[in-house]
Amino acid sequence: MSSLGIVDRTWTKWALMRGMDPEYVCSLIHGRRATDSMATLRPDLDAEKESEILEDIEVEDNEGLVVLPGVLELLAALPEDRWTVVTSASDRVARVRLAAARIPVPGKIINAESVAHGKPHPDPYLAGAALLGFAPEECVVFEDSSSGVQAGRDAGCIVVATTFSHPVDCLGAADYLVEDVTGMRVEILPGDKGLVLKLGSAV
Repeated sequence: MSSLGIVDRTWTKWALMRGMDPEYVCSLIHGRRATDSMATLRPDLDAEKESEILEDIEVEDNEGLVVLPGVLELLAALPEDRWTVVTSASDRVARVRLAAARIPVPGKIINAESVAHGKPHPDPYLAGAALLGFAPEECVVFEDSSSGVQAGRDAGCIVVATTFSHPVDCLGAADYLVEDVTGMRVEILPGDKGLVLKLGSAV
């Protein structure tokens, strides 16, 4: 799912409210928790309060939300207990966007409130692996931002980066680069021995 346009619009509104350059702000915030970005951008302000203001703006804007080709088919092929969502968004924002995109929501997800350190720190993906009951090296991370790719890599996961929203040169820490997940296949191994993901065309 891509909320790139929404993220840029909401952060632009916040930047203008605080007298900051929107282009500069938007260059720093992708793939990171709002509180972490706030603390970096305006350490003179209360990051939690500013994040609440931003969140109120975000949940009212779902225009242009895009589901990446192949995502719904891939999720439908995966057993429900073998995947989850690891996001830098707050729980409220994540669930609003998932619902708007008609993406099934796992019973438990890892969001901005779930961990002490957000992406690019590995904590979110370590927490995601623990939630599923797997070692990090047994997990495959799908990401589109440099901070997310770095978080997955440092957690010890296999990282597949999609190139639809960010330049390839900032995704170099990924193990694989793909334009989207079209054609990705899931093979369930017999005897509950796991599953195999077969990638489509790599970049």
